[in-house]
Amino acid sequence: MTEQLDQMQRLLGIMARLRDPAGGCPWDLAQDFSTIAPYTIEEAYEVADAIDRGDMQGLREELGDLLLQVVFHAQMASEAGGFAFEDVARAISDKMERRHPHVFGDEDRGDADAVRASWEQIKRAERAAAGEVDASALAGIARGLPEWQRAVKLQDRAARVGFDWPGPAPVMAKLEEELGEVRAEFDAVAAAPGDVGARDRLEAELGDLLFVAANLARHAQVDVGTALRRANHKFERRFRAMESLAADEGAPLAGQPLGAQDAYWTRVKDAEREAAAGAERERVR
Repeated sequence: MTEQLDQMQRLLGIMARLRDPAGGCPWDLAQDFSTIAPYTIEEAYEVADAIDRGDMQGLREELGDLLLQVVFHAQMASEAGGFAFEDVARAISDKMERRHPHVFGDEDRGDADAVRASWEQIKRAERAAAGEVDASALAGIARGLPEWQRAVKLQDRAARVGFDWPGPAPVMAKLEEELGEVRAEFDAVAAAPGDVGARDRLEAELGDLLFVAANLARHAQVDVGTALRRANHKFERRFRAMESLAADEGAPLAGQPLGAQDAYWTRVKDAEREAAAGAERERVR
């Protein structure tokens, strides 16, 4: 515990010195909450990426970067007379104890569903005590979340009061319906390229399509962000392999006709499938 406290105090001291007007770092001194916020979001994604890759050393580094963001914001708040790091730590400690009466109080522990229901009830009571008048089941969902994440939270909250599809099959049917509507709006835009209303309707239908796709992921109990990161990683891996194949054959990928590029894509996919099949054969031997 002493080592933990020592290292935490060391980090707080480093940040205070970086922000010291008399001899701190010019870059750190030039920052404010709004300029640091994008880095805070980026570091949270870096943490998720390290977890996806199973990189424990990388996770240690990324968690440190994320902790630095908390310390940075707390230091700026302290300078402005708002609050200090210890206030942040105290607030989250109080909240965790308050929202876990089954651990820190005398409530029955129950199962995970009961704990979740209790958590939401306590959150509603906290909002009411703070003077919040929004009694909707959707109250309290942050507007600063990535929209895909906010979509899932909205759907999840609605589902808690029974407004939900009974399973994935009707969601997939709805997805097909929305795709048909997107096709129709693409046709409308093609017929009238300058029609602002047509483009607005296309955007709206694409939004509906993505919203339903997020709902399908929720029904599959698949995290949308994790699924999309996997898709991004796969595309990047394959595209880089395409570039390598083209370079090995003396013809850069850029500038080649789409048919030739598609052929490289197919070769990369076939090679991946063969490698996976070979690994499976080795596994079962």
